[in-house]
Amino acid sequence: MKSMDREIVRLALPNIVSNITVPLMGIVSTAIAGHWGADTAATIGALAIGVSIFNFIYWNCSFVRMGTSGLTAQAYGADDWAECTRMFLRAMVVAAVMGVLLAALQWPIGELALWAMKGDEMTRDYFYARIWAVPAGILLFGFNGWFTGMQNAVIPMITALVVNAIHILCSLFFAFGLDLGIVGIAYASVIAQYTGVLLSAVLLYTRYRHRLVRIRLSEALSWEPLRTFFRINRDILLRTLCIVCVYTFFTGASARMEDRNLLAVNTLLMELFTLFSYMNDGFAYAAEALTGRFIGARDPERLRRCIRRCIGWSVAIALLFVGGYLVGWRQLLTIFVDRTNGNAAELIELAGRYVVWVVSIPIFCAVPFVLDGIMIGATESRVMRNSMFLATVAFFAIYFGGYPFCGNDALWAAFLCYMLLRGLFQYVMTGQLRTLYEKSGR
Repeated sequence: MKSMDREIVRLALPNIVSNITVPLMGIVSTAIAGHWGADTAATIGALAIGVSIFNFIYWNCSFVRMGTSGLTAQAYGADDWAECTRMFLRAMVVAAVMGVLLAALQWPIGELALWAMKGDEMTRDYFYARIWAVPAGILLFGFNGWFTGMQNAVIPMITALVVNAIHILCSLFFAFGLDLGIVGIAYASVIAQYTGVLLSAVLLYTRYRHRLVRIRLSEALSWEPLRTFFRINRDILLRTLCIVCVYTFFTGASARMEDRNLLAVNTLLMELFTLFSYMNDGFAYAAEALTGRFIGARDPERLRRCIRRCIGWSVAIALLFVGGYLVGWRQLLTIFVDRTNGNAAELIELAGRYVVWVVSIPIFCAVPFVLDGIMIGATESRVMRNSMFLATVAFFAIYFGGYPFCGNDALWAAFLCYMLLRGLFQYVMTGQLRTLYEKSGR
Protein backbone atom coordinates (compact mmCIF):
# COMPACT_ATOMS: atom_id res chain seq x y z
CA MET A 1 0.00 0.00 0.00
CA LYS A 2 1.31 3.44 -0.91
CA SER A 3 2.35 5.80 1.87
CA MET A 4 -0.58 8.16 1.24
CA ASP A 5 -3.04 5.28 1.33
CA ARG A 6 -1.51 4.09 4.59
CA GLU A 7 -1.90 7.57 6.08
CA ILE A 8 -5.52 7.77 4.94
CA VAL A 9 -6.36 4.32 6.28
CA ARG A 10 -4.55 5.07 9.57
CA LEU A 11 -6.95 7.97 10.12
CA ALA A 12 -10.02 6.52 8.43
CA LEU A 13 -10.25 3.12 10.11
CA PRO A 14 -10.51 4.41 13.71
CA ASN A 15 -13.02 7.00 12.50
CA ILE A 16 -15.02 4.29 10.75
CA VAL A 17 -15.06 2.27 13.97
CA SER A 18 -16.09 5.40 15.88
CA ASN A 19 -18.77 6.33 13.36
CA ILE A 20 -20.20 2.85 12.97
CA THR A 21 -21.03 2.81 16.67
CA VAL A 22 -23.32 5.83 16.15
CA PRO A 23 -25.75 4.16 13.73
CA LEU A 24 -25.37 1.01 15.81
CA MET A 25 -26.67 3.01 18.75
CA GLY A 26 -29.48 4.29 16.53
CA ILE A 27 -30.22 0.74 15.36
CA VAL A 28 -30.46 -0.49 18.94
CA SER A 29 -32.64 2.48 19.95
CA THR A 30 -34.97 1.93 16.99
CA ALA A 31 -35.07 -1.80 17.71
CA ILE A 32 -35.99 -1.09 21.35
CA ALA A 33 -38.78 1.21 20.19
CA GLY A 34 -39.93 -1.47 17.74
CA HIS A 35 -40.09 -4.13 20.44
CA TRP A 36 -41.46 -2.02 23.31
CA GLY A 37 -45.15 -1.29 23.59
CA ALA A 38 -48.16 -2.48 21.65
CA ASP A 39 -48.01 0.04 18.79
CA THR A 40 -44.70 -0.34 16.94
CA ALA A 41 -45.34 2.49 14.47
CA ALA A 42 -46.30 4.96 17.21
CA THR A 43 -43.26 4.18 19.37
CA ILE A 44 -40.80 4.32 16.47
CA GLY A 45 -42.42 7.55 15.31
CA ALA A 46 -42.17 9.15 18.76
CA LEU A 47 -38.50 8.21 19.00
CA ALA A 48 -37.85 9.48 15.46
CA ILE A 49 -39.32 12.89 16.29
CA GLY A 50 -37.36 13.09 19.55
CA VAL A 51 -34.12 12.12 17.84
CA SER A 52 -34.77 14.68 15.08
CA ILE A 53 -35.12 17.43 17.69
CA PHE A 54 -31.75 16.53 19.21
CA ASN A 55 -30.20 16.18 15.76
CA PHE A 56 -31.31 19.77 15.20
CA ILE A 57 -29.59 20.83 18.42
CA TYR A 58 -26.42 18.80 18.00
CA TRP A 59 -25.93 19.49 14.31
CA ASN A 60 -26.25 23.21 14.94
CA CYS A 61 -23.54 22.87 17.59
CA SER A 62 -21.27 20.67 15.46
CA PHE A 63 -19.42 23.74 14.19
CA VAL A 64 -17.42 23.43 17.43
CA ARG A 65 -15.91 20.20 16.10
CA MET A 66 -15.49 21.25 12.48
CA GLY A 67 -14.18 24.73 13.18
CA THR A 68 -11.70 23.35 15.68
CA SER A 69 -10.36 20.50 13.54
CA GLY A 70 -9.41 22.53 10.46
CA LEU A 71 -7.58 25.28 12.34
CA THR A 72 -5.89 22.78 14.65
CA ALA A 73 -4.76 20.64 11.69
CA GLN A 74 -3.20 23.67 10.02
CA ALA A 75 -1.39 24.61 13.25
CA TYR A 76 -0.21 21.00 13.57
CA GLY A 77 1.08 21.00 9.98
CA ALA A 78 3.02 24.19 10.76
CA ASP A 79 4.43 22.65 14.03
CA ASP A 80 2.86 25.49 16.03
CA TRP A 81 2.18 23.80 19.38
CA ALA A 82 1.25 27.03 21.12
CA GLU A 83 -1.57 27.59 18.61
CA CYS A 84 -2.68 23.97 19.01
CA THR A 85 -3.00 24.60 22.74
CA ARG A 86 -4.88 27.84 22.19
CA MET A 87 -7.29 26.10 19.80
CA PHE A 88 -8.12 23.52 22.45
CA LEU A 89 -8.90 26.17 25.05
CA ARG A 90 -11.07 28.13 22.61
CA ALA A 91 -13.04 25.04 21.74
CA MET A 92 -13.62 24.10 25.37
CA VAL A 93 -14.73 27.59 26.42
CA VAL A 94 -17.14 27.96 23.50
CA ALA A 95 -18.54 24.44 24.04
CA ALA A 96 -19.06 24.98 27.77
CA VAL A 97 -20.87 28.29 27.28
CA MET A 98 -23.15 26.82 24.62
CA GLY A 99 -23.97 23.77 26.74
CA VAL A 100 -24.95 25.85 29.76
CA LEU A 101 -27.14 28.16 27.66
CA LEU A 102 -29.01 25.29 26.01
CA ALA A 103 -29.65 23.58 29.34
CA ALA A 104 -30.90 26.86 30.82
CA LEU A 105 -33.24 27.48 27.85
CA GLN A 106 -34.56 23.94 27.65
CA TRP A 107 -38.23 24.79 28.26
CA PRO A 108 -38.75 27.31 25.40
CA ILE A 109 -36.58 25.24 23.08
CA GLY A 110 -38.40 22.04 23.96
CA GLU A 111 -41.90 23.44 23.68
CA LEU A 112 -41.19 25.11 20.36
CA ALA A 113 -39.63 21.95 18.95
CA LEU A 114 -42.45 19.71 20.17
CA TRP A 115 -45.01 22.06 18.65
CA ALA A 116 -43.19 22.28 15.32
CA MET A 117 -42.67 18.50 15.07
CA LYS A 118 -46.10 17.58 16.48
CA GLY A 119 -44.51 15.55 19.24
CA ASP A 120 -46.75 13.60 21.62
CA GLU A 121 -46.36 13.02 25.37
CA MET A 122 -43.95 10.15 24.78
CA THR A 123 -41.70 12.47 22.78
CA ARG A 124 -42.04 15.19 25.43
CA ASP A 125 -40.82 12.86 28.19
CA TYR A 126 -37.93 11.77 25.98
CA PHE A 127 -36.87 15.37 25.30
CA TYR A 128 -36.85 16.58 28.90
CA ALA A 129 -34.87 13.53 30.01
CA ARG A 130 -32.23 13.70 27.26
CA ILE A 131 -31.68 17.48 27.29
CA TRP A 132 -29.28 17.11 30.23
CA ALA A 133 -26.87 15.21 27.97
CA VAL A 134 -26.45 18.20 25.64
CA PRO A 135 -23.70 20.10 27.55
CA ALA A 136 -21.55 16.97 27.62
CA GLY A 137 -22.27 16.24 23.96
CA ILE A 138 -21.06 19.69 22.89
CA LEU A 139 -17.89 19.34 24.97
CA LEU A 140 -17.23 16.07 23.15
CA PHE A 141 -17.47 17.96 19.85
CA GLY A 142 -14.64 20.18 21.05
CA PHE A 143 -12.50 17.27 22.21
CA ASN A 144 -13.02 15.26 19.01
CA GLY A 145 -12.42 18.22 16.72
CA TRP A 146 -9.12 18.94 18.44
CA PHE A 147 -8.02 15.29 18.38
CA THR A 148 -8.88 15.09 14.66
CA GLY A 149 -6.83 18.17 13.92
CA MET A 150 -3.93 16.61 15.84
CA GLN A 151 -4.10 13.65 13.41
CA ASN A 152 -5.25 11.40 16.24
CA ALA A 153 -8.23 9.22 15.37
CA VAL A 154 -7.59 6.58 18.04
CA ILE A 155 -8.68 8.60 21.09
CA PRO A 156 -12.06 9.58 19.54
CA MET A 157 -12.50 5.92 18.60
CA ILE A 158 -11.87 4.72 22.15
CA THR A 159 -14.23 7.36 23.51
CA ALA A 160 -16.94 6.52 20.97
CA LEU A 161 -16.72 2.80 21.74
CA VAL A 162 -17.05 3.39 25.46
CA VAL A 163 -19.82 5.98 25.11
CA ASN A 164 -21.92 3.88 22.79
CA ALA A 165 -21.38 0.64 24.71
CA ILE A 166 -22.59 2.37 27.88
CA HIS A 167 -25.51 3.89 25.98
CA ILE A 168 -26.62 0.55 24.56
CA LEU A 169 -26.32 -1.35 27.84
CA CYS A 170 -28.07 1.37 29.85
CA SER A 171 -30.79 1.72 27.17
CA LEU A 172 -31.62 -1.99 27.35
CA PHE A 173 -31.66 -1.94 31.14
CA PHE A 174 -33.71 1.24 31.51
CA ALA A 175 -36.13 0.46 28.67
CA PHE A 176 -36.88 -3.18 29.48
CA GLY A 177 -35.49 -3.77 32.97
CA LEU A 178 -37.14 -0.65 34.42
CA ASP A 179 -39.89 -0.53 31.76
CA LEU A 180 -39.12 3.10 30.88
CA GLY A 181 -39.32 2.65 27.10
CA ILE A 182 -37.78 5.45 25.03
CA VAL A 183 -37.37 7.63 28.13
CA GLY A 184 -34.89 5.02 29.33
CA ILE A 185 -32.96 5.53 26.09
CA ALA A 186 -32.79 9.26 26.93
CA TYR A 187 -31.42 8.63 30.43
CA ALA A 188 -28.84 6.27 28.95
CA SER A 189 -27.63 9.08 26.70
CA VAL A 190 -27.07 11.37 29.70
CA ILE A 191 -24.92 8.81 31.51
CA ALA A 192 -22.97 7.89 28.37
CA GLN A 193 -22.16 11.46 27.29
CA TYR A 194 -20.73 12.56 30.64
CA THR A 195 -18.68 9.37 30.80
CA GLY A 196 -17.26 10.30 27.39
CA VAL A 197 -16.23 13.78 28.58
CA LEU A 198 -14.42 12.34 31.59
CA LEU A 199 -12.65 9.72 29.48
CA SER A 200 -11.60 12.30 26.85
CA ALA A 201 -10.09 14.52 29.53
CA VAL A 202 -8.13 11.60 30.99
CA LEU A 203 -6.83 10.52 27.57
CA LEU A 204 -5.92 14.12 26.66
CA TYR A 205 -3.83 14.44 29.81
CA THR A 206 -2.20 11.05 29.30
CA ARG A 207 -1.26 11.59 25.64
CA TYR A 208 -0.57 15.34 25.35
CA ARG A 209 0.44 16.69 28.74
CA HIS A 210 4.07 16.97 27.60
CA ARG A 211 3.22 18.62 24.25
CA LEU A 212 0.74 21.28 25.32
CA VAL A 213 2.19 24.72 26.00
CA ARG A 214 1.48 26.66 29.18
CA ILE A 215 -0.43 29.78 28.14
CA ARG A 216 -2.85 32.21 29.74
CA LEU A 217 -6.56 31.85 29.03
CA SER A 218 -6.70 35.51 28.02
CA GLU A 219 -4.10 34.76 25.32
CA ALA A 220 -6.21 31.94 23.90
CA LEU A 221 -9.28 34.19 23.92
CA SER A 222 -7.65 37.26 22.37
CA TRP A 223 -9.84 38.99 19.83
CA GLU A 224 -8.09 38.48 16.48
CA PRO A 225 -7.76 34.66 16.52
CA LEU A 226 -11.13 34.39 18.23
CA ARG A 227 -12.69 36.47 15.45
CA THR A 228 -11.25 34.07 12.85
CA PHE A 229 -12.57 31.13 14.86
CA PHE A 230 -16.06 32.62 15.04
CA ARG A 231 -16.06 33.70 11.38
CA ILE A 232 -15.34 30.14 10.28
CA ASN A 233 -17.81 28.77 12.79
CA ARG A 234 -20.46 31.26 11.72
CA ASP A 235 -20.31 29.97 8.16
CA ILE A 236 -20.27 26.35 9.36
CA LEU A 237 -23.22 27.09 11.66
CA LEU A 238 -25.26 28.51 8.78
CA ARG A 239 -24.29 25.58 6.60
CA THR A 240 -25.21 23.13 9.35
CA LEU A 241 -28.51 24.91 9.90
CA CYS A 242 -29.38 24.12 6.28
CA ILE A 243 -28.54 20.44 6.85
CA VAL A 244 -30.65 20.34 9.97
CA CYS A 245 -33.56 22.03 8.20
CA VAL A 246 -33.47 19.41 5.46
CA TYR A 247 -33.26 16.43 7.82
CA THR A 248 -35.85 17.84 10.23
CA PHE A 249 -38.18 18.71 7.36
CA PHE A 250 -37.73 15.18 6.03
CA THR A 251 -39.04 13.73 9.29
CA GLY A 252 -41.75 16.37 9.62
CA ALA A 253 -42.95 15.82 6.04
CA SER A 254 -43.04 12.08 6.68
CA ALA A 255 -45.13 12.64 9.82
CA ARG A 256 -47.63 14.79 7.90
CA MET A 257 -48.33 12.32 5.09
CA GLU A 258 -51.74 10.71 4.91
CA ASP A 259 -50.38 7.21 5.48
CA ARG A 260 -49.18 7.27 9.10
CA ASN A 261 -46.95 4.27 8.44
CA LEU A 262 -44.75 6.35 6.12
CA LEU A 263 -43.08 8.06 9.09
CA ALA A 264 -41.97 4.68 10.44
CA VAL A 265 -40.97 3.45 6.97
CA ASN A 266 -38.92 6.54 6.14
CA THR A 267 -37.28 6.31 9.57
CA LEU A 268 -36.31 2.69 8.91
CA LEU A 269 -34.93 3.49 5.46
CA MET A 270 -33.05 6.50 6.77
CA GLU A 271 -31.26 4.17 9.20
CA LEU A 272 -29.78 2.39 6.16
CA PHE A 273 -28.63 5.68 4.69
CA THR A 274 -27.18 6.71 8.06
CA LEU A 275 -25.25 3.46 8.28
CA PHE A 276 -23.53 4.30 4.99
CA SER A 277 -22.96 7.96 5.82
CA TYR A 278 -21.17 7.24 9.07
CA MET A 279 -19.00 4.62 7.40
CA ASN A 280 -18.10 6.95 4.54
CA ASP A 281 -17.45 9.82 6.94
CA GLY A 282 -14.37 7.93 8.14
CA PHE A 283 -12.65 8.93 4.91
CA ALA A 284 -14.13 12.42 5.10
CA TYR A 285 -12.52 12.83 8.53
CA ALA A 286 -9.22 11.55 7.14
CA ALA A 287 -9.48 14.09 4.32
CA GLU A 288 -10.29 16.78 6.87
CA ALA A 289 -7.22 16.07 9.02
CA LEU A 290 -4.78 15.60 6.14
CA THR A 291 -6.02 18.56 4.10
CA GLY A 292 -5.49 20.92 7.03
CA ARG A 293 -2.11 19.36 7.78
CA PHE A 294 -0.78 19.69 4.22
CA ILE A 295 -2.07 23.24 3.87
CA GLY A 296 -0.38 24.15 7.15
CA ALA A 297 2.83 22.47 5.95
CA ARG A 298 2.60 24.28 2.56
CA ASP A 299 2.73 21.01 0.61
CA PRO A 300 0.42 21.22 -2.45
CA GLU A 301 1.71 18.01 -4.04
CA ARG A 302 0.81 15.83 -1.06
CA LEU A 303 -2.49 17.68 -0.76
CA ARG A 304 -3.33 16.79 -4.36
CA ARG A 305 -2.49 13.11 -3.80
CA CYS A 306 -4.47 13.08 -0.56
CA ILE A 307 -7.62 14.43 -2.22
CA ARG A 308 -7.45 11.98 -5.11
CA ARG A 309 -6.92 8.97 -2.87
CA CYS A 310 -9.63 9.97 -0.35
CA ILE A 311 -12.17 10.27 -3.17
CA GLY A 312 -11.13 6.88 -4.52
CA TRP A 313 -11.59 5.18 -1.16
CA SER A 314 -14.98 6.85 -0.68
CA VAL A 315 -16.30 5.66 -4.04
CA ALA A 316 -15.15 2.11 -3.31
CA ILE A 317 -17.04 2.10 0.00
CA ALA A 318 -20.16 3.42 -1.74
CA LEU A 319 -20.14 0.59 -4.28
CA LEU A 320 -19.83 -1.99 -1.49
CA PHE A 321 -22.88 -0.52 0.24
CA VAL A 322 -24.92 -0.47 -2.94
CA GLY A 323 -24.24 -4.17 -3.42
CA GLY A 324 -25.06 -4.96 0.20
CA TYR A 325 -28.33 -3.04 0.12
CA LEU A 326 -29.40 -4.63 -3.15
CA VAL A 327 -28.95 -8.09 -1.69
CA GLY A 328 -29.96 -7.69 1.94
CA TRP A 329 -32.15 -4.64 2.51
CA ARG A 330 -35.09 -6.71 3.69
CA GLN A 331 -32.99 -8.62 6.22
CA LEU A 332 -31.53 -5.36 7.53
CA LEU A 333 -34.95 -3.78 8.01
CA THR A 334 -36.27 -6.77 9.96
CA ILE A 335 -33.68 -5.97 12.65
CA PHE A 336 -35.70 -2.90 13.60
CA VAL A 337 -39.17 -4.40 13.99
CA ASP A 338 -40.72 -7.27 15.89
CA ARG A 339 -41.97 -9.72 13.27
CA THR A 340 -44.74 -10.88 15.62
CA ASN A 341 -46.18 -7.37 15.74
CA GLY A 342 -49.36 -6.99 13.73
CA ASN A 343 -48.15 -4.29 11.33
CA ALA A 344 -44.51 -5.40 10.94
CA ALA A 345 -45.09 -7.16 7.62
CA GLU A 346 -47.00 -4.15 6.34
CA LEU A 347 -44.12 -1.82 7.21
CA ILE A 348 -41.55 -4.01 5.43
CA GLU A 349 -43.77 -4.31 2.35
CA LEU A 350 -44.30 -0.55 2.23
CA ALA A 351 -40.55 0.06 2.64
CA GLY A 352 -39.93 -2.07 -0.45
CA ARG A 353 -41.66 0.56 -2.59
CA TYR A 354 -39.04 3.17 -1.70
CA VAL A 355 -35.86 1.18 -1.03
CA VAL A 356 -34.54 2.02 -4.52
CA TRP A 357 -33.78 5.54 -3.26
CA VAL A 358 -31.65 4.26 -0.39
CA VAL A 359 -29.79 1.94 -2.76
CA SER A 360 -29.05 4.86 -5.10
CA ILE A 361 -28.00 7.49 -2.57
CA PRO A 362 -24.48 6.11 -1.75
CA ILE A 363 -23.48 6.58 -5.38
CA PHE A 364 -24.57 10.21 -5.41
CA CYS A 365 -23.26 11.35 -2.03
CA ALA A 366 -19.91 9.52 -1.68
CA VAL A 367 -17.84 12.31 -3.24
CA PRO A 368 -19.82 15.18 -1.65
CA PHE A 369 -19.15 13.70 1.80
CA VAL A 370 -15.40 13.65 1.18
CA LEU A 371 -15.50 17.16 -0.28
CA ASP A 372 -17.11 18.33 2.96
CA GLY A 373 -14.09 16.99 4.87
CA ILE A 374 -11.67 18.63 2.44
CA MET A 375 -13.39 22.01 2.81
CA ILE A 376 -13.34 21.75 6.61
CA GLY A 377 -9.63 20.99 6.64
CA ALA A 378 -8.96 23.85 4.24
CA THR A 379 -11.22 26.16 6.35
CA GLU A 380 -13.13 27.06 3.19
CA SER A 381 -16.19 27.77 5.27
CA ARG A 382 -17.70 30.30 2.88
CA VAL A 383 -17.73 27.76 0.05
CA MET A 384 -19.39 25.23 2.36
CA ARG A 385 -22.02 27.76 3.39
CA ASN A 386 -22.89 29.00 -0.09
CA SER A 387 -22.99 25.55 -1.68
CA MET A 388 -25.28 24.31 1.08
CA PHE A 389 -27.62 27.29 0.65
CA LEU A 390 -28.06 26.47 -3.02
CA ALA A 391 -28.49 22.73 -2.44
CA THR A 392 -31.11 23.40 0.25
CA VAL A 393 -33.10 25.67 -2.06
CA ALA A 394 -33.02 22.90 -4.67
CA PHE A 395 -34.26 20.37 -2.08
CA PHE A 396 -37.35 22.36 -1.20
CA ALA A 397 -38.05 23.30 -4.82
CA ILE A 398 -37.96 19.66 -5.93
CA TYR A 399 -40.07 18.48 -3.00
CA PHE A 400 -42.83 21.07 -3.27
CA GLY A 401 -42.84 20.86 -7.05
CA GLY A 402 -43.02 17.07 -7.09
CA TYR A 403 -45.06 16.13 -4.02
CA PRO A 404 -48.50 16.70 -5.58
CA PHE A 405 -47.58 14.21 -8.31
CA CYS A 406 -45.18 11.75 -6.64
CA GLY A 407 -45.88 11.89 -2.90
CA ASN A 408 -43.18 10.21 -0.83
CA ASP A 409 -41.03 9.58 -3.92
CA ALA A 410 -40.71 13.35 -4.34
CA LEU A 411 -39.32 13.60 -0.81
CA TRP A 412 -36.64 11.00 -1.52
CA ALA A 413 -35.82 12.46 -4.95
CA ALA A 414 -35.36 15.90 -3.38
CA PHE A 415 -33.07 14.39 -0.74
CA LEU A 416 -30.92 12.62 -3.35
CA CYS A 417 -30.52 15.77 -5.47
CA TYR A 418 -29.68 17.78 -2.36
CA MET A 419 -26.84 15.38 -1.55
CA LEU A 420 -25.45 15.46 -5.07
CA LEU A 421 -25.67 19.23 -5.55
CA ARG A 422 -23.87 20.16 -2.33
CA GLY A 423 -20.73 18.46 -3.64
CA LEU A 424 -21.09 19.70 -7.19
CA PHE A 425 -21.40 23.31 -6.05
CA GLN A 426 -18.30 22.99 -3.85
CA TYR A 427 -16.30 21.65 -6.77
CA VAL A 428 -17.39 24.50 -9.02
CA MET A 429 -16.93 27.24 -6.40
CA THR A 430 -13.32 26.23 -5.76
CA GLY A 431 -12.46 26.25 -9.47
CA GLN A 432 -12.22 22.45 -9.59
CA LEU A 433 -10.30 22.58 -6.26
CA ARG A 434 -7.59 24.90 -7.65
CA THR A 435 -8.26 27.38 -4.85
CA LEU A 436 -7.15 24.77 -2.30
CA TYR A 437 -3.93 23.94 -4.12
CA GLU A 438 -3.05 27.62 -4.37
CA LYS A 439 -3.75 28.06 -0.65
CA SER A 440 -1.33 25.25 0.24
CA GLY A 441 1.42 26.81 -1.87
CA ARG A 442 1.41 30.27 -0.29
